[in-house]
Amino acid sequence: MKKLFSILAMMSLMTFGTIQAQETEAAEVQADSTQAVEATSEEAAPAEEAAVVEESDETAAEGRGFTQELKQRFIEGGPGFMGIVLLCLILGLAISIERILYLNLSTTNSKKLIEDVEAALKSGGVNAAKEVCRNTAGPVASIFYQGLDRSGHGVESAEKAVMAYGGVQMGQLEKNVSWISLFIALAPMLGFMGTVIGMIQAFDRIEAAGTMDASLVAGGIKVALLTTVFGLIVAMVLQVFYNYIIAKIDAIVNDMEDASISLIDILSDLEKK
Repeated sequence: MKKLFSILAMMSLMTFGTIQAQETEAAEVQADSTQAVEATSEEAAPAEEAAVVEESDETAAEGRGFTQELKQRFIEGGPGFMGIVLLCLILGLAISIERILYLNLSTTNSKKLIEDVEAALKSGGVNAAKEVCRNTAGPVASIFYQGLDRSGHGVESAEKAVMAYGGVQMGQLEKNVSWISLFIALAPMLGFMGTVIGMIQAFDRIEAAGTMDASLVAGGIKVALLTTVFGLIVAMVLQVFYNYIIAKIDAIVNDMEDASISLIDILSDLEKK
């Protein structure tokens, strides 16, 4: 009987020990799985935060307009060289707009003017033709007036007056255009100078830190690139206006030359008669 109780006691102990071991293993497995889930969630949390931050940055970037983005980049480029580049743009645009307005006002209908002058010469003489030129705006009418004013001394004198005053009118048309070309050349050079200075500052930071860290170099290189970009943008904008102005001046000068030849022909025909 005692042996039976001993065997039952030993079997109970073994069964209890097995159950306890299984419960322990189950607890360890559950703890491991909990830790894995927590680790996964901890690893996923920064990724989710980074994704949220990136999404918010993209939304903010999309919400900002071109003007705000340009303003932000201008501030990041530094007030020194960026201010000088902006001054080149403002002065260049001011001169360009003034020249465009002047050239458009200087454009006249030369064919109609020639017809009116020829009709006035036939009907009222030189004084009537001079009155027509006086009432007409533009360099062509001014040249005609000077040629008619010297027509009393002969066709050759009138031709010399037309040629001389044509040069004066060309100078008036090309006034201040050289400043635009100066700003076109100056803006990129200022940008390149900002680039060189930014690179020097970047290497000074590396030398002071004693290590090659990207954060030390990024600021100087960013400033350098921004000054170059803005200098090139200013040059390209002013170049468009400059080419338009030059083309307009060439068209007016060609018109002046053709009209002057027509006036000399008219005066020669009247002198022969």
